[in-house]
Amino acid sequence: MLMDSQSWFLLVGILLLAMGLTAPVIKRLHVTSAIIYLTIGIVAGPTGLELFHFNPLKQSGLLELLTEIAVLISLFAAGVKMPVPMTYARWRNPIRLAFFSMAITVALVTLFGHYLLGLSVGAAVLLGAIIAPTDPVLATDVQIRHPGDRDRLRFALTCEAGMNDGSAFPFVMLGLGLLGLHELGDFGLRWILVDVLWATIAAIAVGVALGSGLARLIAHFRRHQSETALWDDFIGLGLIGTVYGLSILLNAWGFLAVFAAAVALRQTELKIAGSHDEPDQKPRNNKLVSVDDDQPVQHVSEASLVFKEHLERLSELVLILLIGGTLFLDSWSWRGLAFALFVFVIARPLSVLLGLLGTRTPWRIRGLVGWFGVRGIGSLYYLMYAIQHGLPEELGVELIHLTLIVVTLSIFAHGISVKPMISRYWAAKRTAPK
Repeated sequence: MLMDSQSWFLLVGILLLAMGLTAPVIKRLHVTSAIIYLTIGIVAGPTGLELFHFNPLKQSGLLELLTEIAVLISLFAAGVKMPVPMTYARWRNPIRLAFFSMAITVALVTLFGHYLLGLSVGAAVLLGAIIAPTDPVLATDVQIRHPGDRDRLRFALTCEAGMNDGSAFPFVMLGLGLLGLHELGDFGLRWILVDVLWATIAAIAVGVALGSGLARLIAHFRRHQSETALWDDFIGLGLIGTVYGLSILLNAWGFLAVFAAAVALRQTELKIAGSHDEPDQKPRNNKLVSVDDDQPVQHVSEASLVFKEHLERLSELVLILLIGGTLFLDSWSWRGLAFALFVFVIARPLSVLLGLLGTRTPWRIRGLVGWFGVRGIGSLYYLMYAIQHGLPEELGVELIHLTLIVVTLSIFAHGISVKPMISRYWAAKRTAPK
């Protein structure tokens, strides 16, 4: 049966209370909180007690909006935690992962989908684009924890997830174009010029311009109105909405623009703080500190981060419950399981290996990056986006089936392995010779 809105609010409210009260216990568990949410959703959904079920095909518009909001908040939170300064040497590997490795994953999934799953070339490319990007929402346990965190593994995974949610969009449009649902132009010329080059470059330009511009505006305002408090949470949300809305108007990739804006905001704030030669301020541990009271000078990027992370956890809870509520016993098939196994064991590790070829990245980090390619909310967004753009119902059902299996198994497989593997990684890092 379908759960009414009152019962749904009651369930979510009870779970929020339970999660809030048991947070210390959850942190001590060897699994991620996402596994707990998904298990509750499966038990309460059609697979278990049948208290509710969610039809992503019929509710694709709602699910597209929910996943869109969740990804945007997560991308902003990830962007403002990027370490400073930003250099090509530091960002080279994440860029290769976000663009080259992701494109390789799309190609591998396309081959598997066309030749082994029997999908058309367009449908296989679309499936690759949906599955290829790693998720910024569900991968918080392997991502940067706070501004100034310089761990190479967490930085690579965070930065990759921040960028490839935008770099996957051209392949989504390519898949839709091959299915006759998007204009590619003669010999794909429009796709190359508009969907690849313009949309990517414009997204980065819009994000950097607005993010850095806002940082300078706020710095100017606070220098002249030091006693006036700003609502940093609203400013952060306003930046997300402005950047995303303007990107859509310009036919640029909004996800990439929001991540770029968050990075630019943080980088510019700290650059301005470091450039001030006022005698009563000094930089310390990536923050600006007042000499008089030894308290950090507030930045919009840092001040709004806690609020964004709370929204991120809330959206994660709701969306994973909905995922559990979509699964029936007959949702599982050897076809879907084989595809998920291919993504986790072959496509992701091979794409990382090829993407980082020729770099000095330690093999231990390459192996962990190759395993922790979490699939989740971003994949659901791209799937709902395709359905909303006219995907045939039969193909939509097939792609929902395959995507949900990959996302569900990713939550379980990565959620069970992340804490033990990260603990061993840190133990090896501490004992390694300097």
